[in-house]
Amino acid sequence: MTGKFCACIAQSMQYHRAPATTTFPELFELFVQAVLPQSLADAAYLQLQAMGRYASAVAGGVILEDGDQHQVVFVAQGATKLVAHASGGREQVVAFHFEGDLISVSSRGAHSYTLCALQDCELVAFPAEDFLGLARSEPGLLNEVLDRVLTSLSRSREKLITLGRKTAQERVAGFLVTMAERIGTPREGGCLLHLPMSRRDMADSLGLTIETISRQLTELREAGLIATSGRSDVHICDIAALEARAGQLAAAA
Repeated sequence: MTGKFCACIAQSMQYHRAPATTTFPELFELFVQAVLPQSLADAAYLQLQAMGRYASAVAGGVILEDGDQHQVVFVAQGATKLVAHASGGREQVVAFHFEGDLISVSSRGAHSYTLCALQDCELVAFPAEDFLGLARSEPGLLNEVLDRVLTSLSRSREKLITLGRKTAQERVAGFLVTMAERIGTPREGGCLLHLPMSRRDMADSLGLTIETISRQLTELREAGLIATSGRSDVHICDIAALEARAGQLAAAA
């Protein structure tokens, strides 16, 4: 990658940085362990290392916004939300992402997108065109990307059904089930969640109001399906019953 090309990328992307707590080589190594196949050619490894850029933000801050290039971002540490912006100041939380995730942050088009930190974050960002171009020549990396794309597609379909057909309680129950799968810790026959997102974030993601989120959490708690502690900790007492409340089909025999 030439110095001129690097300079162009730096000018086109708006990164927001918090004080670094981890060096770029350390973050890149986390990316290597989580994403790259062992069979990756040394030349491809060096290309990825050269095109990667460090990005970070403290909790509540903006990591990346309004770029004119599509980005692929690896979450090395922390948790994020991807927010879409429409006309009239309208916003939608498109997705939440956690350590080990790859995020596709689209360039500005019909909508603009902002990647925000839910917790203190450190990430590695790549220009999507270059990243995907390299992946096409490396079957192991391409397979990893495709697996992650299919997972993202499945989550997007589930969210489409949630927003289009499900009740408020089904939406909240389904959200908790999904978070249990992604960031839950097995505990006392159930699952413990430490949710990094606020009630407002949940509401913006599920198409509900903050008051509705609080009311549905109360109903789930009174039904004995969850227990809560403070604003962030949720203990799922009966995951199967919560899945049923979410409107999910029973697993095939």
